[in-house]
Amino acid sequence: MATITTASEDFDAFYSATAKRLVATVYATTGDLAEAEDAVQEAFVRAWQRWPKLTREGDPLPWVRRVALRLAISTWRRTKGRMRAHFRHGPQRDVPELSADRVALMAALRQLTPDQRQVVVLHHLLDLPVEQVARETGASNGAVRTRLSRARKVLGERLTENDKAFRGELSGKGAIR
Repeated sequence: MATITTASEDFDAFYSATAKRLVATVYATTGDLAEAEDAVQEAFVRAWQRWPKLTREGDPLPWVRRVALRLAISTWRRTKGRMRAHFRHGPQRDVPELSADRVALMAALRQLTPDQRQVVVLHHLLDLPVEQVARETGASNGAVRTRLSRARKVLGERLTENDKAFRGELSGKGAIR
């Protein structure tokens, strides 16, 4: 009985320490908060089912993150049409307004391929080294570096365009310069 309680407490502590950051990671990858929350929840359910094995093998976070990202991307691919309808009709009225920087970043991330977006999130938002990103994505180090390079180019162009448009809009409305 003590083993079950200890495993449960260990899992609860792991969940508490990692869930929010994992949701943020998956959200940054997919652009859909609800899908990110669902994928992370399902990944933690699967982790609990394998908890003894995952903890014996070391840190369970990379496994949970990989499962959550794969679930989210699979769901994203299946529900692409539904997401288009959501964005066409706009956000729900009770959702708090996002900062212009966050909106610009999420729009720029959507311009990337799913593979590029995943490596950008893992490397730049989670500060994982290229080698670990390669292990988690199943790609070679060279492929990860190539995806990062191409993604940085696209992001640099998009974020610069958004920044110029935003500054032009502000100066045209007489805002503080």
